[in-house]
Order: sequence, then structure tokens, then C-alpha cells
Amino acid sequence: MTIQSLGVGSGLALDDLVQQLLTAERQPKEERMNAKEEQIEAEISGFGQIKSKFSDFKDAVDELRSDTDINGREPTIKNPTEDDDVLSAEASSSALRGSYDIIVEELAQGSRITTNEGAFSASSDPVLTSGTGSLTFDVGGSESFTINIAAGTSLTALREQINDAEDNFGVTANIIDTGTTAGPRLVFSSSETGTGNDLTITNDSGNTELDRLSTAGGVGNIDPSNIQSAQNAIAYVDGIRVESESNEFENTIQNVSFEVNEISPKDAVGDFISTSLDIGYDKEGLDKKIRDFVDNYNSLIDEIGLLTSYGESELEEDGALAGDSLLRGIQTGLANIVGDNVSSSALGGLFQLGIEFDEDGKLEIGSSDFGLGSGEERLEDALEDNFDEIAALFTDENEGIAVRLYEFADQYTSYSGLISLRENAAKDDREDLYDEREALELRMLSYEEILRDKYLNLDQTVAQLNQTSSALLASLG
Repeated sequence: MTIQSLGVGSGLALDDLVQQLLTAERQPKEERMNAKEEQIEAEISGFGQIKSKFSDFKDAVDELRSDTDINGREPTIKNPTEDDDVLSAEASSSALRGSYDIIVEELAQGSRITTNEGAFSASSDPVLTSGTGSLTFDVGGSESFTINIAAGTSLTALREQINDAEDNFGVTANIIDTGTTAGPRLVFSSSETGTGNDLTITNDSGNTELDRLSTAGGVGNIDPSNIQSAQNAIAYVDGIRVESESNEFENTIQNVSFEVNEISPKDAVGDFISTSLDIGYDKEGLDKKIRDFVDNYNSLIDEIGLLTSYGESELEEDGALAGDSLLRGIQTGLANIVGDNVSSSALGGLFQLGIEFDEDGKLEIGSSDFGLGSGEERLEDALEDNFDEIAALFTDENEGIAVRLYEFADQYTSYSGLISLRENAAKDDREDLYDEREALELRMLSYEEILRDKYLNLDQTVAQLNQTSSALLASLG
């Protein structure tokens, strides 16, 4: 059993002595473990940083390798005036370059049916005063739904019943109150556009009161003059008439789709004014993709340089992974892929895009000429003359630079990748260090107990000697 403070009996500073001995035993071991822990934490942080940066780079090249629009075409539309918005267009990467004059004569529309004048005197009028009935709405025999109508159903209630029908395929009912003897008129509009997609309303039940709401199935049906048929959109491409059931013309011009928004304006004599559509290469967009690739690559190289650097003086600390062979291998592997030849592209490699390595191992749009023009000039020439070959340079499934960079990055950044393995090994070392600290604490407790037991005996012995000495001195005195 230890005591709270040694030296009470003997008067010696034994407690201080024990603390000094404990410190002498603990300090070198703790300093070694602290240094090791600092190194491990730096490694874990460093591996986390490089994995994050490498993952960002992987995502960037993934977009580049799977970007089907890397060699995209750019439609340019010139309307007659700034106030016009006649059409919009999209072009696939396989569209041919060309210019087209387009006139929009008609927009596609669905059927529109209006009840006859005087059919109803008020929107609160019942469409059926007695009995029941039903109306079936149909478009071309392909789409239909039926409304069952009870006695006393008002014009307003019928409108809501039609609009809220679960199987309504796109028929909208509205009431226009004329404010005249024509009374309110119910208007049916169909969203199904295109010639032949005419809306019909059939009085299924034969209840004559419903004839005034139908186009078929009775004798007092809606007058044909109040029925507007569905129609196609009509346009002229370089004078050739083209039609579409909707306002979108898909592949009318091969690999180009355009959507018409309004009818073309007319000039002073009543002739339509055309809108010009030019299909060209999206050089600006691809130029940006290439420069973004260079920036993403350099950002990763900067991160590797920061983590692997050695301090140039005692005041500068080394990078968290200074001299680490894994990161050196990453940098070498990246450089080999970026600098490699791509036989599937007529360009051969990034050099023909003006991209070169600088003295720091980073990429740049070079300024050197080599008799082939500067980097900027080579890039401009490639965008102008070898647009489609740039896509092969990056996206070819076997040799494409972006494809190979993605696969290379995946080897390091995946769950079982090399960086993760190193990161997990460092975390295991940290757990081992925690165990080592715990073991040290147990050893120090045991060592303290041994020391206290040892010096307790000394304290008690000296205390007894002091008592004996005091007793002898007292008896002699």
C-alpha cells in the first residue's frame, strides 16, 4: 500500500525524487512516440490531400473521356431582327458543316372546339336537367377518356371534371363568357398536335342534351365552323417544304434538330423573311476544354510537388510526404501518358495541340516554335483543320489520353487503390501507437508503484532511525 507523499517520516524529498525518476523514464519514450505520431498524422493528412486532388483530376478526365460532344458542332442562328425568336437548334457531333435559310409558315397546333353560340345562357346552367350521360374525348383513335355526367351538373362543374380527369391525355376545357346573347361558350383545346390528330367528342349515351357538347353521336352537334383541326408545323429549308407533327423538326437536316417558336416575319410586300442557321465547329468550347485539362493536370502536379518537397533551410519544413516513392511514381506515370503517342489520332499527340512540358514538369501552351509555329498557333490550326482528330486524341477507347489517365488514376484512388492502401497502413500504425501509449501508461503505473514501495521502506527506516536517535539523545541529555 503506497502513501500519498513520501518523505513525511524521514524529512527527505523522496516524492520529488520519484517524480524525477518517472520523468527520466517516460520522457524519451514519449518524445519518440510524439515524433512518430506527428509523422503518421502528417502522412495520413498528406495521403488524404493527394487522394482528394487525384480524385478531382480523375473526375475531370472522366468528363473529358466520356464527352461525346468534345468534337461538338455549334449552331449559329441569325433571326431577321433582334426581336424575333423564330427557331432554336441543336447539332450532334456528326453533323456536317453548312448554312441553311429557314422560313416558318405555320406552327403545329392541336384541335380547338368551341360550343355553338346560344348553347348555354349561363355557366351555372346544367348540361343535363335529367338522367345521366357520358362524353368520350378521342384523338385519332390512339388516345381517349370518358366523362360520366350526372343530372344537374353545371357547365362550370363539367369544365372542372374534364380538366381533373385522371386519364385526360391533354384536353383542356375553358369557359369564355361573351357577355352577349351568345352566352358562355365552352372551349376544348387538345395538346396533341399534327395533321390527323383531330379531337372528337362523342355523345355515348344518346341523351340529346349532350349533343350541344359533342361533335359526334347526336343530331344537334357542335357546328363544324366551330371546330379547328390539328395541324403540322410547316417550314421551308432552302426553299424545300418540310412538315412536322410537333414544332420540333428532328433530323430534317441530317444530325440537326431545330424547334420553331414563332411564324417568320414578313417584309413590306408580304413575303416571309428567312432565318439563317449555320452549323460549324464549337471551337471556343473545345478550346476551353483543352485549357481546363492543362489547368487540372498542373493543379495535381503542384499538389504532388508541395507534399514531396524538402525544406530549403532549417526554417522550412519538409512536405508531409517528402521523398515518397508512391507520389514520384504517380508523377512519372502521368507524364508518360501525357507525353505518349496516340496512333488512332492523326495529330499523334498533345504536342500538335501546342501542349508541352515546362521545366517544372507541368503542361503549358508552349511558346517555342520548332519550325511548326508556337503552341497557340498549333492549337488554333488543330481546332481549324483537325477538329475531329482532337476527340480521338482524348477519347479513343484504347489509346485516348483521357481514357488512359482515368484508368491510371483509378488504380490509385479507388477503395482498394494504392493511395488508400498506404493511407490505411498509416492509420494502422496510428492504432498501434495508441496501443503503445496505453502500454507505456501501464508500465509507468507499475514502475511508480515499485519506486514508491522502495522509497517508502527507506522513508520508514530513516524515520525509525531518527526516532531512535532522538530517544538516545534524550536519554543522554
